[in-house]
Amino acid sequence: MNDSTIEKQLRKYIVPNIFAMLGISCYILADTFFISCAAGANGITALNLTLPIYSLIYAFGSMLGMGFATRYMLMREDTDDSSGKMFSYAVEWEILLSLPFILAGMFCPGAVLQLMGADEEILATGVTYLRIALLFAPCFMLNFTFTAFVRNDYAPKLAMAATLLSSLFNIVFDYIFMFPCGMGMRGAALATGLSPVVSMLICMAHFLSENNTIHFRRIRPAFFPLIRACRTGISYFIGEIASGLTTAAFNYILLGLVGNVAVAAYGVVANFALVATSVFNGISQGQQPVISELYAQSSRDGVKRAEKHSLQISLGVAIALLACVLVFANELAELFNSEHSAVLARYATQGLRIYFTGFLFAAVNIVRAGYFSAIDAPGKSFVISMSRGVVSIVAFAFLLSRLWGIYGVWLSFPAAELFTLLISGRFSRGE
Repeated sequence: MNDSTIEKQLRKYIVPNIFAMLGISCYILADTFFISCAAGANGITALNLTLPIYSLIYAFGSMLGMGFATRYMLMREDTDDSSGKMFSYAVEWEILLSLPFILAGMFCPGAVLQLMGADEEILATGVTYLRIALLFAPCFMLNFTFTAFVRNDYAPKLAMAATLLSSLFNIVFDYIFMFPCGMGMRGAALATGLSPVVSMLICMAHFLSENNTIHFRRIRPAFFPLIRACRTGISYFIGEIASGLTTAAFNYILLGLVGNVAVAAYGVVANFALVATSVFNGISQGQQPVISELYAQSSRDGVKRAEKHSLQISLGVAIALLACVLVFANELAELFNSEHSAVLARYATQGLRIYFTGFLFAAVNIVRAGYFSAIDAPGKSFVISMSRGVVSIVAFAFLLSRLWGIYGVWLSFPAAELFTLLISGRFSRGE
């Protein structure tokens, strides 16, 4: 491929994927907004304590969905039928791995929420929400597989439509279930749980079309394909679990420093951060089919040019996002401050402005982690993802909060991303 063809192919995949990921993050924002209206700061706190559980579910779903879908692309030219089995393996393993979440939702959602740091007041608000979310775990996980395989089977616009329409469904039925139907937090959870079902039904249009090359086969789950898919998709796992681990660590620190109001403020910051992260994950996942195909064709020059264009797009988006947050931080914080708490507004505004500087570095790190995954270099992808998503962010959060309190908590994200940028830069130079 020449340079213009690579740019065209990247736009074909990245643009729909950004919109799809934005759709997901918008329904998270809608969830937070409606919950803040219905249940105030306690509702936001309950939702924020639930987010790490969502992240764990999404992490397994994205690792298997993207991992098996990437293996499918890398093996597509094989003469045997091994690539055709990838979809079946993904579906079977995701159903199996969703069982612990279902059992937790049935028997001990309160214990899980307490483990996240909920007190009696928050338990009363959040147990029903978490129970429904856990029971819908297989739908959340399978949706990653459906959209990833549809996208990799040359139908990225349909995958985007599935995600956007399911997100629109979530937003509309969030309102309908919570207010006209009077279901409160239970309605928010139900709307969120049903949205991946809508997405998968839309994806079925591709699986039933003449252009489909993916077919489900009843085969016995095998460990070797699972391990290879997990190795390939590990960066996506860490990318998703990172927000959950960060949220859990920040919640623990903030509860100790200030209390529930600080956790509610972080809930505001975390939700807007999820929007930003989803955009960069969209770029990272969107580059994957193009880079994997070039890599399978042994086009080293094409692979590097595709990575360069992806990084340019990512950095441009990061600058635009940071500018918006610096200018409109007060207005963004007030969107979720239905009780007009001056303390919550102050913490959230400060947090947004400090925290979002980290996306100047995260924009590069997320795309590089996805790039190494796409060229079947999971070791480098794993190190980058582990550094930014787990090790560095948690270490800096505890260290800097000891030095500067709540300001140190907000600074830990930029510090961790800058540290990881040094690592990812070294890997890129070493190729």
